[in-house]
This record gives sequence, structure tokens and C-alpha cells, in this order.
Amino acid sequence: MLALDVSRVEAGLLLIEVDYTSSKKALIPSQKFSPYELGFGKMVHLEKENFIGKRALLKDNAQGVARQLVGLEVDWVEVEEQFDKFGLSPAAPSQASRVAVPVYDGDKHVGKATTTAFSPLLKKLIALASVGTGYSKPGTKLQMELTIEAQRKKTTATVVPLPFYNPKRKTAVPV
Repeated sequence: MLALDVSRVEAGLLLIEVDYTSSKKALIPSQKFSPYELGFGKMVHLEKENFIGKRALLKDNAQGVARQLVGLEVDWVEVEEQFDKFGLSPAAPSQASRVAVPVYDGDKHVGKATTTAFSPLLKKLIALASVGTGYSKPGTKLQMELTIEAQRKKTTATVVPLPFYNPKRKTAVPV
């Protein structure tokens, strides 16, 4: 199960109640997600006859959404430097963390990383995150919160497109 969770993150697959809140359980506006925010826009068929939520989806499609689901690659060298300040060496976590952590642009809170995992395949610390649309462009440098010895620190994370890993064999046609 633990390896599947890491593979899920590498593939950019979302887990309900971890990476987003279902509409049945969302209590406040920040917990409500549009399919466009989650990267599911291609599954929305606005040409269909009237359906529940169509007006809201038409608005999101026309005006855009306030946040986007993105991938983050954490700067491992910087993580090592942060741990070194405490006289510790970081251990690559063997399982994904489902604890949401804040994401910043400088001192401004711009989103949250919902699942973080060390990918043994990619040799990188990666995270699924929901950030403001203005910060969702690949290559954008943000900071993600990191806790070491009960002290909160920030480490650099770069926005990358999802999925993190997309093997060619996935869509290859046998010859």
C-alpha cells in the first residue's frame, strides 16, 4: 500500500479527502473544488443539456479559476542544508506524507502541498499542491514548509507539470 501511494504521486493521481475534498464533505468555500482546478477540465462536457452545476462550470470555463493543481519538485540540496544546520542528515521518507503543508511565495501564503513523497524512481522529493493560478506556471519557484526538530522552515520547490513520471510504454503500440 505504501509503494502504491508513492506511485500515485509520481503519476499525478489525486486521492479524494487527501488532495481535494469531496463536494459532500466541503464545509467552507476553500474546501470546494472545481474540475478545472483539479485538471479535470477535459472531462467537463458543457455542450450537454442542462445539468446541476452547469452555470458554475460555464463561469469557471469562461473566467478561469483561482487555483490550480500542480506538481512541486523540492530542492533536495536545500533540504540537506536545512537539516545540516541542526547537525542532522535527512532521510528520504519511505512513504508518502498526507499532511497538508503551506506553500509560499516569499512571505505570502499561495497554497498547500497535500501529498509529499520521495520518489525512488525519480530520485526527487515531489509533492502534489494546490496553488493560486498566478503561481501555477511550470518553472515558478515557491517555498514549501518543512518541519525539523519541531521548527518550521521553508525550502525551495519548483512548479512542474503533472504527471511527474509518464513512461513512453504507457501509450506505446506493440509492433
